Amino acid sequence: MTMTNSNEILDQNRKSWNTVAHHFNGIDALPSYGPFTQTEEELQLFGNLQNKKVLDIGYGSGHSLQYMASKGASELWGVDLSDSQRNTAEELLKEFNPHLYCAAMEVDIDLPKQYFDYVYSIYAIGWTTDLPATFHLIYAYLKQGGTFIFSWDHPLYAHLHSENGKIFLEGSYQNEGRTVFDRFKGEEARMVVHRRKMATYINELIKAGFTIESVIESDVPSSEKNKEVEFSDRYYSLYKAQQFPSTMIIKARKR
Repeated sequence: MTMTNSNEILDQNRKSWNTVAHHFNGIDALPSYGPFTQTEEELQLFGNLQNKKVLDIGYGSGHSLQYMASKGASELWGVDLSDSQRNTAEELLKEFNPHLYCAAMEVDIDLPKQYFDYVYSIYAIGWTTDLPATFHLIYAYLKQGGTFIFSWDHPLYAHLHSENGKIFLEGSYQNEGRTVFDRFKGEEARMVVHRRKMATYINELIKAGFTIESVIESDVPSSEKNKEVEFSDRYYSLYKAQQFPSTMIIKARKR
């Protein structure tokens, strides 16, 4: 099947996420920003969360929202494409009465505008089929002076190839477009994700009206910094992350 438009891609990805969601229960969630990354305790990007209203884009299993609750956030909101992940997150967060929606991040579902102190996304933003629309919506959700923080694969990381103890670049970083995984996480789950350059993320934030405060090409956690590890050909590995950042983290503010 060749998917030619965003709705087809979203429908396919939704079905596939419902299949593979169990692989991500508690994975890539705050205080971690992603595989082998520095943590929020190390980076201190959020600041005081007491009585803050937060919106999680791609909340997954809900563990990042649980972290927000532990830091005193007063309202927990989230949008995720997967029904399965919503069910898991609702069970995890039931004592906090969260506002969880099953929808695409690039679609306006009438969430409150100019309402949130923080909007954030941990390893989800890159799944959007329409980056400009997503960033403009996030800008609209935030209060004046509100903060948007997101993490995603470092755009060059997907081009790293490892073989026989060596790491080298493969393919063209210049060519943005779609990557299709026919079997995601070893399951019968076809996924489509968009490849974008770091400049694309930064420029679309600027076009949406954001002021960029920080761009982090994450190091490994301090606990793993000087650990000696064997070479690994796994896509995410501590060996590779010690040589090259697996993750980019960007913090921006609504003017």
